Amino acid sequence: MALDQAAIASLPYAAAASLRRPHPSCSFPPRRPPPIYLTCAAFPYSPPPCATTSSYASDDARGQHLFRGLPQPRCSNVEAVGDVMAAPDDYTEDSPSSSGYANGRVSEERPGGSVGEANHMAAGNQKMVKISDKLIGVFMVDKPTPTDWRKLLAFSREWDNIRPHFFRRCRERADAESNPEMKHGLLRLGRKLREIDEDVQRHNELFEVVKSTPPDKIGAVIARRRKDFTVEFFNHLYYVAESYKDDPDKQKELAKLGNDCVDALQAHDDKSGSLEALNVAELKLKDILNSPSVDAACRKIDDLAEKKELDSALVLMLSKAWSAAKGTDITKSDAKDIMFHLYMTAVANLQRQMPKDIRILKHLIMIEGPEERVSALNDAFTPGPELQGENVDTLYTSPEVLHTWASAIIDAYYSSREGTLLGQARDLMNPKIIKRVEEIVKTIKDNYL
Repeated sequence: MALDQAAIASLPYAAAASLRRPHPSCSFPPRRPPPIYLTCAAFPYSPPPCATTSSYASDDARGQHLFRGLPQPRCSNVEAVGDVMAAPDDYTEDSPSSSGYANGRVSEERPGGSVGEANHMAAGNQKMVKISDKLIGVFMVDKPTPTDWRKLLAFSREWDNIRPHFFRRCRERADAESNPEMKHGLLRLGRKLREIDEDVQRHNELFEVVKSTPPDKIGAVIARRRKDFTVEFFNHLYYVAESYKDDPDKQKELAKLGNDCVDALQAHDDKSGSLEALNVAELKLKDILNSPSVDAACRKIDDLAEKKELDSALVLMLSKAWSAAKGTDITKSDAKDIMFHLYMTAVANLQRQMPKDIRILKHLIMIEGPEERVSALNDAFTPGPELQGENVDTLYTSPEVLHTWASAIIDAYYSSREGTLLGQARDLMNPKIIKRVEEIVKTIKDNYL
């Protein structure tokens, strides 16, 4: 299938933007994993021809996620490896494959009694030994990364059949190996691949649960098992979808499943993060209001600011408390003044947590006239002591740094990537403000760079 680059780049939140709160073992955002290049000349297999290029996107296009589109299949060596890991003709297995879908039966009834069955079993075991040796050779020679191994296991339809034979063969060869370095390499391969295989099996178990859950109930699964919806799980789901290059309907089904999971995960994290922030802010507000004096309360706000623990949720609560005090007749005037003073103290401290270049840029945006703006730019680019006043702070920066910040905001706006900006700069993502920022960038470039 054709690769939708915009959809791939958007996960995470995806997965990241995605997967924002609480951080999974990801801090993030997942990317489409890099291509894998393996040397598989030893394998008696020719990869199937590539499918005809086509593209699609999930119908419910509320935003874009990793699974909105799937990549164009490539007749790569890793695909060959995944399909070459095939069980012998007489091996039977009905358990789910590593890709999350059941393997077909690959054996037939053969006559011949116990002797014939024993011969067929011996021949089957010998084929498994050969397949395992070839896989060991690939892993030992090319030394693929754990990411490569995860993709290989997800691509393979026969890994569940090969698994016990492969690990047993690793141990047998390690026990028989006289070269200490080679013995260590075989033991390490078996140990590391077993760890990855256990991860893949956990992802498959969760995949089966999600696959059997109605879309409107996936949120309940996430609420119970949030820690299991990691970047690795979404990467695995992506690999599984990519492996069905010859079945566009199955790819589309998995793409929709991935989108449903991402949407439900984002909704869960947004709700959980907001509730947690409000609970923490409420405790901070109670501590501030229990101060013995106004000065002590202000010092607590200052301390929170120094520790980077003063956030918009607390300021919002202070604002509501002041509004409530201002809107009642039974509240004493002193109480109104106190709440207003605490609110303004918190706002001032919150402003000072912004990068100074953002504060300077916001000040410049407020200036209407071009001449006044140039004068303010001259002041901002004049080095001097940075002073923190009661109502006004004196700051300065350089043309290069301010130009970089302003350009980043413009690029983020036109690329629809405001989620990557600092939170303090998101309120600049407005068409009218962006036009003013573009004027500032042009002025800096023409006059100072």
